[in-house]
Amino acid sequence: MSLLGSAGGVGRVSVTLLRHRLISVTAGAAAAVIVAGSAFAATSAPASGQVKLVIAGDSKQVTKPVTRQAPPTPKPLTLLSVSPADGTRHANGGAPITLTFSSALSSGTPLPTLTPKIGGSWTVSGATATFTPSYGYAPGTKVTLKIPGGSAGMAGAGAAASAGTLGTSSSITFTTGGYSTLRLQQILAQLGYLPLTWAPADGASDGVIPANAPALAGSATAGLNEQVADAYQPPAGMFAFQSGYPTQLTEQWKAGKDNILDVGAIRAFEYDHGLIMDGTAGPQVWSRLLAAAAADQVNPNGYTYALASQNSPHESLKVWHNGKLILDTPANTGIAGASTADGTFPVFERLPFQIMKGTNPDGTKYADPVQWISYFNGGDAVHYFYRPGYGYYQSLGCVELPLNPAKFIYNYLTYGTLVTVTGPVS
Repeated sequence: MSLLGSAGGVGRVSVTLLRHRLISVTAGAAAAVIVAGSAFAATSAPASGQVKLVIAGDSKQVTKPVTRQAPPTPKPLTLLSVSPADGTRHANGGAPITLTFSSALSSGTPLPTLTPKIGGSWTVSGATATFTPSYGYAPGTKVTLKIPGGSAGMAGAGAAASAGTLGTSSSITFTTGGYSTLRLQQILAQLGYLPLTWAPADGASDGVIPANAPALAGSATAGLNEQVADAYQPPAGMFAFQSGYPTQLTEQWKAGKDNILDVGAIRAFEYDHGLIMDGTAGPQVWSRLLAAAAADQVNPNGYTYALASQNSPHESLKVWHNGKLILDTPANTGIAGASTADGTFPVFERLPFQIMKGTNPDGTKYADPVQWISYFNGGDAVHYFYRPGYGYYQSLGCVELPLNPAKFIYNYLTYGTLVTVTGPVS
């Protein structure tokens, strides 16, 4: 049978009697054993941590010690992983930095520090601490992350058993990689500086996203920190040429690799943003480009391409704008000994009027008034110059046009516009 009774200050006492067997007595955390079949009384001795049992019919008083469990010792917090890992090279300088620990962190835990310092914020969620940069590190930056330990170090949260601190301080170092040519092309396409569209793999077309939709990774409207992260690690997607452009242009395109289309697009972007036009995506270009992508600042001029054909007596200049042929006019290119070089070149200087000076093949000097001038290769330019007829080898290297076509096309041949010259001199 079982009996329940009061045992002084120990609270309720549970007694289990089994005939002709031993019985157990439990009072709180105290326990004792007596002989079955005996009458008993239980009292406590709180100061000594003991329970006293008095058994009727037996002059003996049995005193048993109480075993008390010590409070749990806090477990030290340990660092399980860091991303980027220590020693990483070519790290994504715009991606979050994440630390994972052995147990949940206190909301008021001390947080790591970064050198060089950078704008951003830390968040603590469970056993993870994450730093999200507001912009990101430049390519080739050596970054040191110092993680505080010891009594003033990062601290756990919750019950005492898991509320320890990080044992010792530590640090990790990683180096950021370089921005991607592929991502450069994606942004230039989205902003209208290339004759292609680009859409992320998730199906958003050409980076055009409804105003109330969340920004997609790789889109022109993603936040600045997302733009920096994508510059290191470009998202998947697809390029497609806008319809209408000739093969002389499209065959020069190389996705993910430097090519003349990139050079023209970069020059156009540099001019629009007040940068030195060198056609190279240096730190200033990238900084402005990422900001322009975050703000969706598209090319205000559209995309123009010009093709000069040196096939006398039918030399011509054709010009496409945003995929449509807008000019097809007779033109003059260079004579033998002062020919117009074949190739594709970006417009680098524009003048409405100039006295063009130089030396003729016979050694004499010239100083001719010309109008609506767009230089694309050294001294070679598309411009107006009076001739009795057009479509023949007559110039000293320039692409000469009649007055009205030259005036019309001048506003389209903006900085960075590519001019292709093709066809041998006969």
